[in-house]
Amino acid sequence: MPHTLTKALRHLAMLAVAGLLVTAFGAKPLYAAGTDSPAPPVDDSQKKDKKGSAIEEQERQLAKAEQDAKFLRDYRAARDMILAGNYGAGIAALHALGHDQHPDVANYIGYANRKMGNYDQSKIWYEAALKADPNHTRTWSYFGMWHMEQGNRLKAQDYLAKVNALCGDTACKEYTELKAVIDGKASY
Repeated sequence: MPHTLTKALRHLAMLAVAGLLVTAFGAKPLYAAGTDSPAPPVDDSQKKDKKGSAIEEQERQLAKAEQDAKFLRDYRAARDMILAGNYGAGIAALHALGHDQHPDVANYIGYANRKMGNYDQSKIWYEAALKADPNHTRTWSYFGMWHMEQGNRLKAQDYLAKVNALCGDTACKEYTELKAVIDGKASY
C-alpha cells in the first residue's frame, strides 16, 4: 500500500510541475521586440493529436518543458558569447540549437556577422529573422544599424520609423539605440 501511495504522490507532483511549466511556457508570447527570453521553438509534433494515458501526456509535457528550458538556457549562453564579442563561438552555439529559423536566433546570427564585418551574411540572417517574424523590433533596429554602416541613412530612418510604429513610442530600447546610431552618437 505505501508503494502505491508513493507512486500516486509522485504522479501528482509530476502533474503539478507539468501544469506550472505549461502555464509558464504554454502561452506563446509575441516575438516582436526580440527578447532575452524568447519563446521556445514550436515543435510540430505537438500539434498532432496524440492518444495515451494522462500519465503519458504529463510525461510528454514535462519533457517538452525540459526541452524549452534547455533551449532558453543555451540561447542565452550563445547570446551572451556574442554580446561579449566572441562572435564565432556564439554563432556556432546558436546554430547548435537547431532552430536557425527562430527570429531571435537568426537576429543574433545576423548581429554577430555584422560585428565581424560579414555584411552579406548579416543581411541574409536579418532577412531570415524578419521572414520568421515581420514585427521583430530588435531585428528592425539592428538591420537599420546595418544600413547606417552601409551608408544608407534614408533606409535606416525608414527602419527607425518602423521600430517606432512597433514600439508605439520613442522610449523603447530598440528605437533609442537605432536613433543614437543615426545621429552619430553611438555604434552597436
